[in-house]
Amino acid sequence: CVSFIAIPHPMLLRTAAATVFIAPYLLRRSARAFSTTTTVGIKNKMAPKNPSAIAAAADPHFWLEDVLGQKQLAWVEQKNKECIDAVGDPKETDSYKRIKDILDSKDKIPHAYRIGNDADSQYYNFWQDANHVQGIWRRTTLESYKTKEPKWTTVLDLDALPPPTTDTAKTWVWHGSSLLDEGPNTKVDRALISLSPGGSDADTCREFDLKNERFVDPDENGFALPNPAKTRMSYRSRAEVLVGTDFGMDGSTLTDSGYPRVVKSWKRGTPIEEAVTVFECEQTDIAANMYAYHDRGFVHEFKLRSITFYTSKYFYRPLTVEGIAGTTADEETTPFKEVPIPEDAELGMFADMAMITLRTDYEPPTGISFKTGSLITLPISELMENDWSNAFALFTPTPSISLSSTTECKDYIILKV
Repeated sequence: CVSFIAIPHPMLLRTAAATVFIAPYLLRRSARAFSTTTTVGIKNKMAPKNPSAIAAAADPHFWLEDVLGQKQLAWVEQKNKECIDAVGDPKETDSYKRIKDILDSKDKIPHAYRIGNDADSQYYNFWQDANHVQGIWRRTTLESYKTKEPKWTTVLDLDALPPPTTDTAKTWVWHGSSLLDEGPNTKVDRALISLSPGGSDADTCREFDLKNERFVDPDENGFALPNPAKTRMSYRSRAEVLVGTDFGMDGSTLTDSGYPRVVKSWKRGTPIEEAVTVFECEQTDIAANMYAYHDRGFVHEFKLRSITFYTSKYFYRPLTVEGIAGTTADEETTPFKEVPIPEDAELGMFADMAMITLRTDYEPPTGISFKTGSLITLPISELMENDWSNAFALFTPTPSISLSSTTECKDYIILKV
């Protein structure tokens, strides 16, 4: 049984002890893929110069990391043949054909999301079917989306793009988009598009003009990382992106897990070689990440260190709309402070409220205990002072009810339990 609970923001709850403002929604900026924990400018002097070489020596199967290499693909083809000879070809089964028909069906629900902050907003959807094997990124209006047969306009057709020129990949695979958000009442006209050659973990990233629906070339001062790598790049402002990737393509800026260890501030109109390091994590961590974003009139910036897939350290500093637009990350003087939450907790924001999901029981300094699986909220300013006196459990699990997921609306959080 699944229930949905909508909670307004702000929600004023009065108790005998205190008055607490509750904000909704856990925006899951997960540390699973990227994270961090050292301060700006501190380097790990013990980090190996070529982590890939060390990994290759320790792992006899490391050579399979080159997923598009001819030798590797030949090995995969041989193993596939051995399996098919033993159990048969799954493509010949009724289950395979039925599943393929479902995936190719045009009757699927076209889930859409809004891009834009005004009446001219459009609703975007990434769609794949038998005619669009790699997929199309398309848009429509809200009025059209509400009809039985929405009228879609194709923004980007992956099947029509020139094929990749690296390795043996022949097609592009959609890895998502990251939007330029300059705050309330501003137009969203740029995005960073991530495409993977052949569908590997590595991807390329190019800036896209949403108004003219085309890529922005580097000669036009567009951001572009054409070499496939495990990359995380996002806008900090119109003139700056924060990027973690395999700088130099030699593995020296990656963790032992093969994800970005170094995050740099890259200014528009400058070569990537001039990007300035603003954050580094440990060599043994999973990854490093740094990101900034607008949230209902507030501006937040985080450094994130993923220690393992389930533990992280967050570092936070508040910014202003004017400050983030006029000062780059390497020049910003507001210091980061470590967020005092358990390493296995997940942290998100809603306006000026921190939203914390617990994986283990936790008793903060105030003495109030919270159960595993609880969703806790309190003002971020108080959290940074380790003041939990106004902390409140937005959701507490029971032996028969747990929190499955959350969905954010403008003024509400929807809890799926």
